[in-house]
Amino acid sequence: MIVAVDGPTASGKGTIAAAIARRFGLPHLDTGLLYRATGWQTSCAGGDVDAPADALAGTSFPASLLCDPRLRTEDAGALASRVSVHPAVREALFQRQRDFATQPGGAVLDGRDIGTVIAPDADVKLFVTASVQERARRRWLELSARGGEFSLAEVERDIARRDARDMSRADAPLRPAMDALILDTTAFAREQAIEAAIEAVAQAMRARG
Repeated sequence: MIVAVDGPTASGKGTIAAAIARRFGLPHLDTGLLYRATGWQTSCAGGDVDAPADALAGTSFPASLLCDPRLRTEDAGALASRVSVHPAVREALFQRQRDFATQPGGAVLDGRDIGTVIAPDADVKLFVTASVQERARRRWLELSARGGEFSLAEVERDIARRDARDMSRADAPLRPAMDALILDTTAFAREQAIEAAIEAVAQAMRARG
């Protein structure tokens, strides 16, 4: 059972994917961390994240970097969005994601191109979304809880920029797969969104027999 969970920044896809993995006993990969690590590695090495060659070199980050809490910051997220536009970076990280998806027993992956590129053969495809305003509010509350000093307006502008960059890139743009279930979480509480997603996966499993 392969479950693909895609969606834009702060839509709740990571929370939903982790809950699905726990419910069905499947391994989970937040593929965005790979791009965050690439961007972080590129920047720390003095490279230019907008330069394809520098960004490609960043894909050789050490595995231990994936556990670094700094990858969860807004700075890391912005770097990830910038390195992800480079086809060579996406190609370099493709096989790592594909191997995780096709391991025996299946897996849950969340990202921006899982259902369209990484695992187009996924048994269940979810595209989790929400309005820009609601996603900005969620992210702002999360950052504030960590002691961040960003204004809500700043967070909303950043999310809108990321959306535009992710949807307009030539290689693997952010978009739902043709057969994906669209889950708009704008009006959902956290648990409501999780329950809806888990029920969608359960229905797919029942349909498979």
